[in-house]
Amino acid sequence: MTSADEAKACCAASYGNDAVALVLGESYHPGGLALTRRLADRLQLRSGQSVVDVAAGPGATARLLATEYDVTVDGVDLGESTVTTARQTTMEAGLSERVRFHSGDAERIPLPSSRFDAVVCECAFCTFPDKATAAAEFARVLRPGGKVGITDVTITDAGLPDELRTLAAWVACIADAKPLTEYSRILGDAGFVVTRTEQHDDAIARMVEQIDARVRLLRMTAGKRLADAGVDVDAVLRYCTLAKQAIDDGLIGYALLIAERR
Repeated sequence: MTSADEAKACCAASYGNDAVALVLGESYHPGGLALTRRLADRLQLRSGQSVVDVAAGPGATARLLATEYDVTVDGVDLGESTVTTARQTTMEAGLSERVRFHSGDAERIPLPSSRFDAVVCECAFCTFPDKATAAAEFARVLRPGGKVGITDVTITDAGLPDELRTLAAWVACIADAKPLTEYSRILGDAGFVVTRTEQHDDAIARMVEQIDARVRLLRMTAGKRLADAGVDVDAVLRYCTLAKQAIDDGLIGYALLIAERR
């Protein structure tokens, strides 16, 4: 297995690459913005609250929360180019006063302590090499009683086939996924009480199917564009096949989790 620093650097570089937008489309996580809204509703976000979006990517979630839930959002992402893109898109949307982005590591969030009402983290917690430290950082930035909302890949106690534990699988948010009970334990150790969990396995199944179909179509209509973006089509399709089989076998799922800081 890869080192923690290598995994972080590869994830940051990959998700800042145009290839990701080509392969994934607008949404970078299972369930898309519909599941983001469900997460926000389960967090009971209210007008005027302040939210941290950890591993914010290009900022779609942060902008949605600001516009639809009337909150202020501080997005944090490890990728410098991703943060630059998020800031530019947010400025063009006229939301820069309510949505800010910061370059930073989830294990060292560059924000003050006990200042925020909620933390959201979508399809990223599973990629953090030191999940316990990241969870402790979630607790640090939250006010007492603040909540964290996570949606993420889950696996069974049986684990994954070796083919899905590579660096590429890590970048695809699979390799270091944990059972839902393990995520709950990590958050509990960081001072949270888990108040709600939901299974959304259909969301990850749909996303894998969509990626497979999108890549096959692009190979026929925009093969050069894929190649120029550095997309290894055969590798993507191979991982889609492996992931679909693991989902069908019940080894991989997707879950929503809400926890409150004690």
